[in-house]
Amino acid sequence: MSTVARRNIIHRLINASQHTACPCHGCRSASAAAHGGAVFNQLRKLATPVDVVQKEYAFEVAASNLRFGDGVTMEVGMDLKNMNPRKVGVFTDPNVAKLLPMQMAIESLDSQPGLSYEVYDKVVAEPTEDSWRDAIAWARSHDISHFLAVGGGSVMDTAKAANLFTVYKDADLMDFINAPIGKGLPISDKLRPLIAVPTTAGTGSETTGTAILDIPSKSFKTGIASRALKPTLGIVDMRNTDSCPTAVHISAGLDVLFHSLESYTAIPYYERTPRPSNPINRPAYQGSNPVADIFSIWALRQTVNYLPRVAKDREDKEAKQQMLLAAAFAGIGFGNAGVHLCHGMSYPISGLNKSGPKYKHPGYLTDHPIIPHGISVALTGPSVFRFTSPSSPDRHREVLAIFLETTPADPAVSRIPDAEIGSYLYEAIARFLDGLGLPRGLKAIGYTSADLPRLVQGTLPQRRVLDLAPGIGDVVGEDGREALTGILEGALEY
Repeated sequence: MSTVARRNIIHRLINASQHTACPCHGCRSASAAAHGGAVFNQLRKLATPVDVVQKEYAFEVAASNLRFGDGVTMEVGMDLKNMNPRKVGVFTDPNVAKLLPMQMAIESLDSQPGLSYEVYDKVVAEPTEDSWRDAIAWARSHDISHFLAVGGGSVMDTAKAANLFTVYKDADLMDFINAPIGKGLPISDKLRPLIAVPTTAGTGSETTGTAILDIPSKSFKTGIASRALKPTLGIVDMRNTDSCPTAVHISAGLDVLFHSLESYTAIPYYERTPRPSNPINRPAYQGSNPVADIFSIWALRQTVNYLPRVAKDREDKEAKQQMLLAAAFAGIGFGNAGVHLCHGMSYPISGLNKSGPKYKHPGYLTDHPIIPHGISVALTGPSVFRFTSPSSPDRHREVLAIFLETTPADPAVSRIPDAEIGSYLYEAIARFLDGLGLPRGLKAIGYTSADLPRLVQGTLPQRRVLDLAPGIGDVVGEDGREALTGILEGALEY
């Protein structure tokens, strides 16, 4: 780790203590100790709901238990048997159902006498309201007590939703969908055990409490985010990405890249408003923080190093293993810090595709138009980080150094004026994406400048992530709309 990186982490830890509102640790006045009444009142404000809009003062760290190993999927039957399940619901998709990861999982389940399970293999790539409702109905009707997800992010997210709505039997889908699209109700009941076995190195869904779906009627994606959704255990098996086509490796890896970049450059947690009146309302996406930073920057460095190797040779075992680790580490990073603009704009980019450009990305086994999630996130990347750079030049300089395979102390990086870091980073990210063979901007997949108002309109409801975006101002006001339009204009081509 570079000297600058270590210094930044120390600085963030100091900020963490200085921005806490707890007078025991955050007091800046020597005379404060003498004012017991003031301290008591301050403590009372932290312990009871507050009426004024105050900034956050704390952050939480939550992640699933994780197990890493070559062939470790074969342990999943014993794990579930140890939990004394009534019946296990195994979730997968029609493609993974035929592949080695699912074969290993079923063999492991069959090895345990008396372990009852049923398989749901109808999960669709890029799940929708309808596909979630079908999976939820199946889980409810089959009396599922424990869940096993074997697949990519779509499978794991669908299993999370089925788990949630099996516990909340009378709830409607929109009750827990993120506000303002849904009600965004807190999840207070304990969900059932879920073991997640990823077969792509991308979403990091095995570590997070996030589940994403497409809302076709609104032409964008949204989701549910709650720590209660995170899997009980994530099984990260080095064999499970061997069957991925190169196109899937690249798209999934780009998700890792931008999870890392966005979480590392999100607003600091202590700048987020409002402070929750009750800890149960503290969001999973909290803003950048000292713990998430460590996971995010490591994952970013690994992805820049190893994703091009996987793209060049899908048999590169070391590169695939490192990408699986990076996906999990990035999941811990963004699962506690959040993402922002690239993900917020990716939802209408992919959602509007079905009625608009109808782009179908090469290498995906599907009959319908699809912009894979990682591709939709990456298309705006160069433009986004040119925009966010002024908010934290040192962080963006650190990111630039990683793309340039050097350190911030390198004169080639350190001498760049703060005001120019964004332009250099734009070029570095664009060059990286170009090396992976990505479409060169939104125009390359069929969007035009005439589509920008609809893309902006589809981005504005994504408050869960936009509220973590640095430098955008009032997201729902005119300044937010103007900023989003400018970023999307800059993403039309590069």
